[in-house]
Amino acid sequence: MINSEIILKYGCNPHQGCAKIYVKNRTLPFEVLNGKPGYINFMDAFNSWQLVKELKQTIGIPAAASFKHISPAGAAVGIPLSDVLKKAYFVEDIELSPVACAYARARGADRMSSFGDWAAISDIVDLPTATILKKSVSDGVIAPGYTDEALKLLMKKKKGNYCIIKIDSNYQPEDIEKREIYGITFEQKRNNIQLKQEMLNNIVTDNKNITEDAKRDLLISMITLKYTQSNSVCFVLDGQIIGVGAGQQSRIHCTRLAATKADIWYLRQHPSVLNLSFKEGILGPNKDNVIDQYLRDDVTTVEMREWGEILNEVPKRLTKEEKATWISNLSGVSFGSDAFFPFRDNIDRAFQSGVKYIVQPGGSLRDDMVIKACNEYNIAMACSNIRLFHH
Repeated sequence: MINSEIILKYGCNPHQGCAKIYVKNRTLPFEVLNGKPGYINFMDAFNSWQLVKELKQTIGIPAAASFKHISPAGAAVGIPLSDVLKKAYFVEDIELSPVACAYARARGADRMSSFGDWAAISDIVDLPTATILKKSVSDGVIAPGYTDEALKLLMKKKKGNYCIIKIDSNYQPEDIEKREIYGITFEQKRNNIQLKQEMLNNIVTDNKNITEDAKRDLLISMITLKYTQSNSVCFVLDGQIIGVGAGQQSRIHCTRLAATKADIWYLRQHPSVLNLSFKEGILGPNKDNVIDQYLRDDVTTVEMREWGEILNEVPKRLTKEEKATWISNLSGVSFGSDAFFPFRDNIDRAFQSGVKYIVQPGGSLRDDMVIKACNEYNIAMACSNIRLFHH
């Protein structure tokens, strides 16, 4: 039964009691079909739902997101996967629907960060999507509905405690939003700006050629940034996030973080990684950890000793030169920023990870230096004049 209030076990931390979520003068626009979502679960659920709902409305393709601590680890639309990505995402054995493709991409963007995620799906969750969720370490899912087969499968997850929320896709919150910090009430107009392709028309670089696929990816970056803790930037390729840098105090640290994640995403497709031979019965998270260690330059001897328990054969590691050569093939990447670039160092770093297209608000005192850097790399950059801070 839908009501106007849900009492929670605790808030952000176990010592923060008296927790609940509620609405005034109306009923809650969702049903908890299974499990007992907590305070942070609900925060992830409602932030992620807004993201995938807007992606679907704007791009016109089923969308999904993998959320952790109020920011996306990945987000994507349901473009078919290549055989390489199917193998990299451990979904070769699943007949993928567009909805399942969207979540496989979202989950595959940053598999380490997606461990224990909250999933958001823009469309009805079908059996292929539920199959991916069932074998992933995930806390819960929010969607407008579930097929009977999908719901039955998901209700078995986590010993029957997997959190499943059905959201009313027609729900519209009030135009003014409020929250309290330190007993002080903050009030503002919701950030309900509609992000459109026309916002990419102000191309300020010498290179003014932005492909249709790149426009789609730049829009995906903007919509993702709208629901990502600021400061934030993200890298997008082929309809999916491949690296998010969220919640950093300086923009260059956002860019370095997101670019490093994009590099790792691409390195996971290296033949040496795809051909790692895991022992029978090794679960996905253990595979992800070993792959992460295999690609790190600072892996310890102790970590490497454990590989023998997981891998049939301990592989020869990639050298820094081999990794750099592989990453040099990454190209056509779109790069979005929620606020202007204060220095050109962001462009310099982004280019190293295959960035060809950029969208940012513009308005820095050093815009000319940023544009000059883009021109040096033959990058096409649009200034949207729309800042997308999210706190």
